Formats: sequence, C-alpha cells, structure tokens
Amino acid sequence: MLPFILLLCVGQWSLLLSAAFNVSHLPGFLHEGGSLPFHLETGYVEVDEFLGVELFYYFIQSERNPREDPILLWLTGGPGCSAFSGLALEIGPIKIRSEEYNGSLPNLVYNPYSWTKISNIIFLDSPVGTGFSFSNHPHGYETGDKSWSKHATIFLRKWFVDHQQFLANPLYIAGDSYAGKVVPVIVYEILNENELKVQPTLNIQGYMVGNPSTGEVIDFNARVPFAFGMGLISEELYQGIGEKCKGEDYESPKKAVCASLTQIFNEFESELMTSEILEPKCSLAAPNPKNTVVGTGRSTLQESNKHFLGPQFLKSSAEHTLIISCIYGLFLQTYAYYLMYIWANNAEVQDALNVKKGKVKEWLRCSDHLKYREDISSNLKYHVNVTTRGYRALVYSGDHDMLVPMMGTKQWIKSLKFFVTERWRSWHVSGQVAGYTESYSNNLTFATVKGAGHTAPEYKGEQCLAMLGRWISRMPL
Repeated sequence: MLPFILLLCVGQWSLLLSAAFNVSHLPGFLHEGGSLPFHLETGYVEVDEFLGVELFYYFIQSERNPREDPILLWLTGGPGCSAFSGLALEIGPIKIRSEEYNGSLPNLVYNPYSWTKISNIIFLDSPVGTGFSFSNHPHGYETGDKSWSKHATIFLRKWFVDHQQFLANPLYIAGDSYAGKVVPVIVYEILNENELKVQPTLNIQGYMVGNPSTGEVIDFNARVPFAFGMGLISEELYQGIGEKCKGEDYESPKKAVCASLTQIFNEFESELMTSEILEPKCSLAAPNPKNTVVGTGRSTLQESNKHFLGPQFLKSSAEHTLIISCIYGLFLQTYAYYLMYIWANNAEVQDALNVKKGKVKEWLRCSDHLKYREDISSNLKYHVNVTTRGYRALVYSGDHDMLVPMMGTKQWIKSLKFFVTERWRSWHVSGQVAGYTESYSNNLTFATVKGAGHTAPEYKGEQCLAMLGRWISRMPL
C-alpha cells in the first residue's frame, strides 16, 4: 500500500508542476504557415514558492533521437539576457531573418546549424527578471550568482519530475559569457544533491562554457594583451600598462599612473565592436563592459518598434549617424537584436508561446536593471571540484572576442595546474581550420573557434555544431 501512496504523491506533485505547453506554430516563421518542423514546448516552473518565483523555459527536442540524445540546459549570459537570445541567435533551430523593418511582424527562418540536430535543449530564462521569468513579490527579484545557481538546480529537478522519460539521457549544463560563471556551480550543486540521494537523480555528465566569465581579474585584464596581439594598441602602451599596473584591476585601477594609461586604452577600445572586433561598431548593440552584457541600450529598445530611431535617444549626432548606418546596412549581428525585440513583444507571439499575461511588462533581450549580486568572487574552485570528480568540461572561445578574450581563459585554465594530455593543434570542419584545441587531465578540453566573437555559435554555426557533436560523442575535436 505504501508504494502506491508514494506514487500517488509524486503524481500529484507532477500535476502541480506541470505548466508545459506544446507550441506547433510560431507567428512569422517562414515554413508552411508558421508550423514548426521540430517539437517545441514552453512553460513555467516555480523555484521559490514563498516569493512566487517562476522561471520560463523553451524545450526543444532533438531532431535526431530525443529519447537517447543528451539534454543540454542552456543559460544565456548578462546576467539578464533572455534564453531566447541563445535560441534565436546562437544554437536554436530558428533565426531572426535580417531584413529592413516595414512595420509588420519580423520573420523567422530555420537554422540548419541548430544544436537540436543532435541534442535536446532546455533554454531557461534565468535569473528571475530575465525574459519572461517573473516573481510575484518584489524581493523575488533580488538575485545573484548563488540564487541563480540554486534556482536552476531546483528547476531541473522539478522539470525532470514532469519529464521522466528523459531521466536516463546524459545531462550537460551549458552557457556562455556571464552564464559561464554559474554553470560549474550548478553542476557542483547537482552532484552534491545526487550524493545526498535527492530525487530524482540527474544523469549529469559534465558542462560546456563559451567565452566564460570566472569572476577573476584576468577575464578583463586580458583585453590589453589581446589588443596588442591584434595590433590594436601600440607596444609602448602595452608595455606601459604591464609595468605600471602590476597587481591592478584594469577596470578600476587605484594608482593614478595606471589609471591614466588604462584611460588611453579605454579610448581605443571604445571605437571597436568589442564582442567581435571585425564587426562594424554599432551603438544599437553596444555592450556594457562592466558586466559583459552584449545588448541594446534600454532607451533605444523601448522605442525600437518605431520605423526610425529618433536623435532624442542618442548621445550625439555622430552616434545617430552610426546607428542609422547600422540599421539600414542590415548588419546581421546587430539588426537581428532590433527585430527580435519587436517580435517578442508582439501579443500574438506571446499568446503562441503561452506567456502569462501581465507578469512581464516589456520583454528585453538583455535587461540592465536586475538587482543582481556577484556573490561568488571566483568559480575556479568549482571547475576543479567538478572535473577532478570525473566529469567532463569543454571550454571554448571565439578568438575575436575582446570582452572575455581567449588568452585570459587560457591563463585561468593554466592556473588550475592540470597537465596537458594533448598538445595544441588545429581542428577542422569541411577541410578548413575551424580553430585550435588543447586537452588537459581531469577531462577538460579547451578549443578556440576561428573568426568567432563573444557568442561563438552566432558567428560560426557550422563549426560550433561540429564541435558539439564531436565532444558529446567523446571524439577528438
């Protein structure tokens, strides 16, 4: 009798958790009247009952073999960037079609390099206040590294209660930019709870992070050697900063002589599209250098449903010219952000996604007003803890990213003191060099993606899909 009662309780819990909604059509999707050639589910999972925190997700089944292929929990950076950004700009099966806005709903097209070709993916709007996730109490929006990690772990266990057919699938936690800071923390939380027999047991296998933040000073200090290596600053400035700024955080130097040199560096940096230095500089996608949000200025976004971005929202006439040239040049990496805002705030779209009405006044690709605490100073101990327990890690970097440059990532990996198991070599896609890779003890692989920016799949979709496929199949890159 007891097993039946327990089963009944689990069944009731599952019913309470179930807020899933199957989406068969998306407005603007250019395929047979908007019908989707893949399985999309959206929903909410409550991760804090007291404050009423509910995280919104998009779940897309693998287009190959959903019952056996891995499941990825994908987190987008910021902190504060919607998971839909990762879905529609990076690794999901849809892309915003970049065409001049004419007042109608922007169009979506199929992405042939979607990671859902070979894996199931949960795109999670997190932390709370991101995308369509919300709290029923103002205090619920007070979040940080620790609460984000905890909420993501709670989310997964509740989600798997409602999706027990996927419990045996290999599970990986993945994300880029600032999300890379919390990814290994989430894996650490899952492993500890598994050891404590918290149910359901999750089949965690490892994690992957792209151009990731760690909380270490090197994340940002590496911009100076990156800029010198790319020929963006003089040898004199590079050497001067190296000599006068030893031990300093280049973002907030204390020594006056160091501050004067870093100010010169910042002026050079301000002329560039730092998320991908070969791209044109567009204020429409100007990043916040302090928290590595690669997003649009809020005042611009609030007015982006207009045909024209008026000069009243711009700092100068020169900036106005820059934005207009970017918009009408239809540069893919920036104009798509503008169109995405219009699409996601459309009432028909939100109805199709089954978004709860009245909970989020305005969808933002990246929010810059979260009450967020960086309460984990460094995640390096989590990288060490997880990998030395036998779990796998892939760390990859777009090699033209100046926000979190690859040489900083290489430096913190070196600080882990793992020994090299496979020395630096090229890896290839379609007969061409796609990047370079090096493998280390404790199951850690580092890879660069040649020509890619801060969010590598956004720039090099074919190469990143190949990288994922080889890595999750435990094949050499």
